[in-house]
Amino acid sequence: MSVVWTIVILGLLIFVHEWGHFLMARLCRVAVKTFSLGFGPKLIGKKWGETEYVLSAFPLGGYVKLLGESPQEFVSEQEKHRAFYFQPIWKRFLIVIGGPLFNVLFAMVVFIFIFLLAGKPVMLPKIGDIQPNSPAAAAGLKKGDMVIAINDKPVKSWNELAEMIKKQGVNSLVLTVKRGEKILKITVTPKIEKMKTLLGDEVQRPVIGIVAAGEIKIEHINPLLACLEGIKQTWMTTKITVITLKNLILGKLSFRMLAGPIGIVQLTTQQARAGLAALFSFAALLSINLGIINLFPLPVLDGGHLVLFAVESIRRKPLSMKTIEITQKMGIAILVFLMLIVMYNDILRILKKTPLP
Repeated sequence: MSVVWTIVILGLLIFVHEWGHFLMARLCRVAVKTFSLGFGPKLIGKKWGETEYVLSAFPLGGYVKLLGESPQEFVSEQEKHRAFYFQPIWKRFLIVIGGPLFNVLFAMVVFIFIFLLAGKPVMLPKIGDIQPNSPAAAAGLKKGDMVIAINDKPVKSWNELAEMIKKQGVNSLVLTVKRGEKILKITVTPKIEKMKTLLGDEVQRPVIGIVAAGEIKIEHINPLLACLEGIKQTWMTTKITVITLKNLILGKLSFRMLAGPIGIVQLTTQQARAGLAALFSFAALLSINLGIINLFPLPVLDGGHLVLFAVESIRRKPLSMKTIEITQKMGIAILVFLMLIVMYNDILRILKKTPLP
């Protein structure tokens, strides 16, 4: 069942990606010859208008075939105005960016519906543990304390608590905590600690040495707030994805954290067991990852095409076919190398029985 869920989700995300290219092409009045979900031999197909819609044998992929994609393709004089290669650069740019853009927009819609139907999860500002020899331990904070205010400002979530501590720096804080039936005021002075974030960046932050209890409360919100939260979640997820990829390239994070097809199946299984909200959140995360990765400046990806358009714009003429072929071969080689890395990571995790990142 886990493999089925993975195929369904990846198939949906690829459909959304290719649909973005398709719609942008139609808006730019470029003829679409084929819309395929999957690669390889055609299983079934039907032609509507000038476009053939195809389901191919291998579902982990897809493509949109446009009229005149290559300068080597013969296009009659009567059809040149609808051929991709003969369009101005700005139109070609829109068609190529359409795929990644729709992946991000799809994720935003998913997040909005999750917040609207399932509510907004909020981590309560309850202390789950006190680190030894920390400011919190010295001040007398205890496991199970619920922080309800800092400097008389109400605190409703663990995120609010963390942000308030961060803004105060090393200035003393007066925490109002609920301990059983008692309300106590405890003064604690943060200290600056150097730490490494989950994204691999080294930062210095004020800390008091408390760990969240991890208790979650669901807040049901109205449609407007659901839209705002969905947009916010999409922005934060996109930002985290970009920072993670940047730190991987800079060597701040290990490539061993990357998951391949096997890892994606395992993660999908975990999220499916957690419920539909978790599964669709994971699908939104994958959609954003698919969109961002496709913007990498590799010739076989959307980002590579955008780079070639930029070079063409600067040179005021297209690159030669020989140059394009060389760059495409280099791009394919890099993608194969990356695929081997993630497959190796998957196999190594299985053999060593290590948890997924």
